[in-house]
Amino acid sequence: MRIGHGYDVHRLVSDRPLVLGGVTVPSQMGLLGHSDADVLVHAVMDALLGAAGLGDIGRHFPDQDPSYLGADSLKLLDHVMVLLRQNGWRVGNVDATILAQRPKLAPYLDQMRDNLAVRMGVEPERVNVKATTEEGLGFTGAGEGIAAHAVCLLEQRTTV
Repeated sequence: MRIGHGYDVHRLVSDRPLVLGGVTVPSQMGLLGHSDADVLVHAVMDALLGAAGLGDIGRHFPDQDPSYLGADSLKLLDHVMVLLRQNGWRVGNVDATILAQRPKLAPYLDQMRDNLAVRMGVEPERVNVKATTEEGLGFTGAGEGIAAHAVCLLEQRTTV
């Protein structure tokens, strides 16, 4: 077994959709980034890649590469899952936290969890997604950006 941790942050700007866990959340502001800037999926991918010893998302999906402009992060997660399988790993579980002052994310957390579970090929019970504010503190509390942390457990795949 191996444990990984991932973290991502993006600045909030106008005229961008807010995509978290593959869900477009109604909001007047969205996240700035080369791809869809889905901080939740990015943190999960970094946790998975880190646990497998395969670097990080910047190594696999560089923001200087125009082919990733506007990319759907769930499709990038599909690629990460191929790499994990090729290296003999499967997901044991993932636990993730989104740090955002607003909008309220509770109505969307189950769909985010389900999207991640489907893409990782695990039961939804193996994925947990939660959200918290930072009580007005820091850049997330000031509404300047949104961040996400994720931890995961990878297990060696067994062949039968």
